[in-house]
Amino acid sequence: MRKFFIMIIMLFVLLAGCKSTLQSNKVKVAFWHGLSGPLGDTLNEMIREFNRTHKDIEVIANPISSYTALSQKLMASIQAKKQPDIAQVFESWTSKYIEAGVLCNFEDLMKADSTWTMQSLEDIYPVFLKSNTFNDTIYSFPFNKSVRAYFYNKDAFYRAGLDPNHFPATWDEFRSYCRKLTTDKNNDGKPETYGTNFNVNEWQFINLLYQAGGTILDEEGKPQLNSPQAIEALTFTTDLLNKDKTVYLVREFEGQNDFLAGIAAMYEGSSVSITHMRQQPINFNIGYAPLPVYRTNKSAVSGTNIVIFKSGDKKREQAAWEFIKWFTDTEQTARWSAETCYMPVRKSAMQSPVLQNFLKEYPQFQGIYDQLETAIFEPQISAWFKARMELKNYLEKAMRGISTPQEALDEMNAKFQAIIREEKYLKSL
Repeated sequence: MRKFFIMIIMLFVLLAGCKSTLQSNKVKVAFWHGLSGPLGDTLNEMIREFNRTHKDIEVIANPISSYTALSQKLMASIQAKKQPDIAQVFESWTSKYIEAGVLCNFEDLMKADSTWTMQSLEDIYPVFLKSNTFNDTIYSFPFNKSVRAYFYNKDAFYRAGLDPNHFPATWDEFRSYCRKLTTDKNNDGKPETYGTNFNVNEWQFINLLYQAGGTILDEEGKPQLNSPQAIEALTFTTDLLNKDKTVYLVREFEGQNDFLAGIAAMYEGSSVSITHMRQQPINFNIGYAPLPVYRTNKSAVSGTNIVIFKSGDKKREQAAWEFIKWFTDTEQTARWSAETCYMPVRKSAMQSPVLQNFLKEYPQFQGIYDQLETAIFEPQISAWFKARMELKNYLEKAMRGISTPQEALDEMNAKFQAIIREEKYLKSL
């Protein structure tokens, strides 16, 4: 009997050793990202599926609490030469990493991949391809990209005598709708319901700036945040807030909560906002719409891309590319979009059964997807990353009536110029 137990124990030890040997043959890919909640849940499930279907690769996700924390942790890891294999990044971060020489060149990986074709590249939306190209070289790949969108209370539209299937298509029409949807039943000067609410949002301003015909930088790279078009864009916002008083100012997710509570009839957010809103009960018929337009129908995409850090281990770098290629293929990017409302990376995804079924259920989302055809991207320079964080403070001054739009944007433009000069000086040292 004793010999029998000894043999059983030896067998377990042998099997464990075999299992360990098998596991050690897997190429492990460390992935740092900043997604949580329902978005993080979908990402984790897709990573598990990739690992199940790719027996020689294991992607190990490491969620970071916020994009700011992710940026700080990535910089620290680069300095310590212990960066992950792949990570979410914004374009302005990528610029720094290229200068540091720590990123893999995607074009080299594509050329070495017999399954990758020119048609694969041409299938990616141009705005995503251009925003991930630096000095004519692709250093990053689109990952979780979104556009701005409007969500609206169809029941409130109906009660106000408005067509519940039509969302205002222009700035002027939007302003008119805000007036019609703002109600003060007891005439005490404090409306019970409003057209919409705004938080101080740089992305919203950037869209208005481009719709007015402006730009962040001119062709020579000079800041244009106080151009006549920029002043017009910010004035449109401040007039709704402070003159018409059909819009009120909120903090962060207060606007979304007030929309769900029926206080605001319209709500502007990211296309993925609905994914968060669906976690709560919605007691009215909800509509979806692209942004109202003005001189142009341009809108800015936002969100992160994904990069591969150099490791010196070609197997890990190749495995990282296999995951990115899989995650952004037609089938997976369609699934990612349908489940999260992030934008699909590929044009072919719009014809996939997954997104066709999604659009049958939510046909108004087609207009939101269509914004990709005329979308633009923000400057890739690292100076813009710093300036963008400063922009919020100056927008808030104007929106709260502390400064005029002209005063606020004159100050912001000067700040942006100073940041660019400082970066040029530091590079020259």
